Amino acid sequence: MTSREFTITQEAIDRMTPKNERFGQVMTSLIHHLHDFIRDVQLTEEEWMTAIQFLTKTGQTCTDKRQEFILLSDTLGVSILVDAINNRLPEGATEQTVLGPYYWEGAPHKPMGANIAEGIVGEPCLYSGIVTSLDGSPVEGATLDIWSGDGEGNYDMQLGSDEMRARAVLTTGKDGKFWFWSIKPSFYPVPSDGPVGSMLDAMGRHPNRPGHMHFILRAPGHKTIVTHIFPSDSPYLDTDTVFGVKDGLIVDYIPHEPGTTPAGDTQTVPYYTCHYDFQLAPLSEVEKLKTA
Repeated sequence: MTSREFTITQEAIDRMTPKNERFGQVMTSLIHHLHDFIRDVQLTEEEWMTAIQFLTKTGQTCTDKRQEFILLSDTLGVSILVDAINNRLPEGATEQTVLGPYYWEGAPHKPMGANIAEGIVGEPCLYSGIVTSLDGSPVEGATLDIWSGDGEGNYDMQLGSDEMRARAVLTTGKDGKFWFWSIKPSFYPVPSDGPVGSMLDAMGRHPNRPGHMHFILRAPGHKTIVTHIFPSDSPYLDTDTVFGVKDGLIVDYIPHEPGTTPAGDTQTVPYYTCHYDFQLAPLSEVEKLKTA
């Protein structure tokens, strides 16, 4: 080994005169770890070029409706690690998980009880629950930003639609309760026609996610949470390709025959009900964790 193999790391760090202290800290650590990785695996020139081409193609695959870099982060466990570090919550609060690549900002606000998946493929499901603070008191004015794929696991973005489907924002009243109709979500593969799919294949990993319904909950005085709920009978709960499943987010979906539903309307086909209560952490409690 030549001395240059070891001196270049400090030389690259010494060249910096960062204008921001935190940026300097991050880049110093990145250079250290990146150089150590290259020395550890004895990276070849061909492998280096393959990595450059992979990252280039990852960027080229991104569109306004597809974020291949988020997918890369998700499938390497980076997204869930960043989430765990940055979203430490007090005991009892609903757990966070990954945002995923199919969030579409600006979903329509709909009234409580709306069918947000009208006209899409899937088994009907009535969702209900209550949004509370950690002390059990209902949270008025909490917004639930909700989205999912259809019953075959396809999101509107994947189908090339300019119209949002199976997406809505609901707002709780004084009792903190929510209810809406959608579908029971199906498992599905993440996009595997791009560089991330090729990477997963080379790693001997499947691209599948268990079925899940996405939520972002926001409420005055409380920490915003990004989370899912997962049907307890879905495949891939133990091997979610983006590492997003947490035990506290797995829920039983109860099957029902056609007839009058708990919401008081009538279903002419079999349907499911799913009840899940969200517990939000007051900002004051979250701040205590940061100083503990």
